[in-house]
Amino acid sequence: MKKVLLRIDGMTCSACSSGLEKYLNKQEGVKATVNLVMNNASIEYDDKKYKIEDLEKFVQKAGFESLGIDNLEKEEKKKANEKYKLIGITVISLLILYISMSHMVGLPVIPFLDMMIFPVRYALSLWILTSIVIFMGRDLIKNGIKNLLHRTPNMDTLVTIGVISSYFYSIFETVMIFKGNTSYIHSLYFESSAIVIFFIKVGKYIENININKTKKAIQELMTITPNSAVIEKEGKEITVTIDEIQKGDIVVCKPGEKIAVDGIVIDGITHINESFITGESVPVKREKGSNVIAGSINYEGIIKYKAEKIGRESTVSEIVRLVVEATNTKAPIAKVADRISGFFVPVVILLAILSFAIWTIISKNIGIAINVLVSVLVVACPCSLGLATPLAIVIASGNASKKGILVKNSECLENAHKVKTIVFDKTGTLTKGELTVSKIYNYSDLLDEEIIQDVAIIESKSEHPIARAIVKYADEILKNKKSNEAKDFKAIPGYGVSAKIEDDEYLIGNKKLMIENGISLNNENDGIELSNEGNSLLFVTKNNKKIALIGVKDIVKDNAKETIKKLKEKNINVIMLTGDNEKTAQYMANEIGINEVIANVKPKEKAEKIKELKRDGIVMMCGDGINDSVSLVTADIGVSISTGTDIAMDSSSVVLMSDNLDKINDLITISKKTIRNIKQNLFWAFFYNICMIPIAMGLLSKNGITMNPMFAAFAMTISSITVVLNALRLRKI
Repeated sequence: MKKVLLRIDGMTCSACSSGLEKYLNKQEGVKATVNLVMNNASIEYDDKKYKIEDLEKFVQKAGFESLGIDNLEKEEKKKANEKYKLIGITVISLLILYISMSHMVGLPVIPFLDMMIFPVRYALSLWILTSIVIFMGRDLIKNGIKNLLHRTPNMDTLVTIGVISSYFYSIFETVMIFKGNTSYIHSLYFESSAIVIFFIKVGKYIENININKTKKAIQELMTITPNSAVIEKEGKEITVTIDEIQKGDIVVCKPGEKIAVDGIVIDGITHINESFITGESVPVKREKGSNVIAGSINYEGIIKYKAEKIGRESTVSEIVRLVVEATNTKAPIAKVADRISGFFVPVVILLAILSFAIWTIISKNIGIAINVLVSVLVVACPCSLGLATPLAIVIASGNASKKGILVKNSECLENAHKVKTIVFDKTGTLTKGELTVSKIYNYSDLLDEEIIQDVAIIESKSEHPIARAIVKYADEILKNKKSNEAKDFKAIPGYGVSAKIEDDEYLIGNKKLMIENGISLNNENDGIELSNEGNSLLFVTKNNKKIALIGVKDIVKDNAKETIKKLKEKNINVIMLTGDNEKTAQYMANEIGINEVIANVKPKEKAEKIKELKRDGIVMMCGDGINDSVSLVTADIGVSISTGTDIAMDSSSVVLMSDNLDKINDLITISKKTIRNIKQNLFWAFFYNICMIPIAMGLLSKNGITMNPMFAAFAMTISSITVVLNALRLRKI
């Protein structure tokens, strides 16, 4: 099975996308998801049975056109043609309106087309001009007929039936005028056919302008990387295009330039702006061994980095893929709208036919009956219903990505605001995931800096995480470093290390190492205090005398406490679920403000606990995406904490591109406002149809309230534009 993303032209409502999706899924060996707003179809197909050309034929048979795979040139050409076509339809429609209505509103009548003096010319001119408009808007008619034949009627089907009915009835009346029966001149409906097409085309054009603004924001991510870069080969710097960079190439980036491809710094120190990826405006330090992301801006130093991920493997490409895939998934609320559209169109057609039959009997005037038929069909077009959900989802997903939140499916975007419980892993999620020196107890005449310096000299020869924490701490606080070296260094697995500096012998390690060497452990209360605060203990002796006790621990992330406070204010139950020991976990939870702690649990046990919690409501699991993969999949919403480079975590449904935990609160806010927006859109779409259809059917005609096809088309257009503008408010979240 292969997967392809085809651009689709001709979809105008959710009935279109739903109809195409159903038609494609009827084909053996084809599984498709159609996205109305992004105008694409994600198709998984049996490549042994079909070629892409076959899939495009299926699309065509369903009444739509495939613009190929990422064929932007063809799409732009299509947009330009639509613009010129709309201009033509507008000019001719206004001319039709003037010819047919000028005498009603007191405007000068065109002398040689006066309906009373030259009825044949009048009727013939309207016939010809309307035929041109219908020809220019033939895509609506063609799609409507095809969808009717495929038993997937949509908005175009309603318009087609209405326009064709009005048009052919007017042709019949024109023929009667040709035969000399001029009384028919007062019941021509050519202008109705033309103006309906005009309003629908104008409405779609305005919708597409706003929809394309949203799509453009996603497409701009693909152009955020520079066109060229400098690589180093055989000691020389060569300028190449970004496509020429290969994995393993050494790329040089100077101040003010953009990082060309994802890579690892091999030389130099700088600060880089990664705000477009992480949502954080503060520049981050990058040095040897650090990852850099394509598109980020180098502020100050010259760095060299090794190209690691290029093309579709890059972080930017992965972000675009995740955002597009999120818009290609259907949230439960979207599926409801699709189901409604599925039966709504056939019901409207039946109501229109019923209204036509009743008014034919009541009025005994087929012209009035056709007027009602066309009005019902046009006013009920479910454009606004089709746009209500997908447009809001696309805008919300794009907005979330700008804030450094990658939502991988729209269902979690819908459910995030309903979360009852959020479960946090401890290490790497609530904490920074790296050890640091928290406290030093000094039992000697030496300065703290002197002790740390000697310990760092010795620990620099070790690869243990605690050793790295000591060395890093020393680098940060020491200004004047000794040039001494450690001699006779020896690592004692499970205990610590021993070494000499000049003539002094040092032992550095845990309590067991001290006991084994007969070192007196005074001040045990200090060790108890550090342990209670979640520290690992590092005893330091010099010439068999204890000189210091160092506490090393993983520290809480800067905004963790504030994040938990905000979640509690939302009445969300917050739990820490960790494999760490009870004492350390409880201390950390108290510091952050978490009341419930479940410690000493294995990954499988974590998943079982989450299953239990799901009985009481929606559960979100927030972890580092590696050790917590089972839990992330088990939870209703899995949130991975990422550094911004390894974002392709299949186990999670949301990826935070920075360590800022408050993005979870942002996600919940976006979810809440998105669903509120969708409900508003659906309400106004339904409310509009409930109000307008009875009027169009003539049920209020006794009260003098009626509707003609032109007003119906105008009202339908306003309804769609209202939904689009309401959805666009989500861009300000």
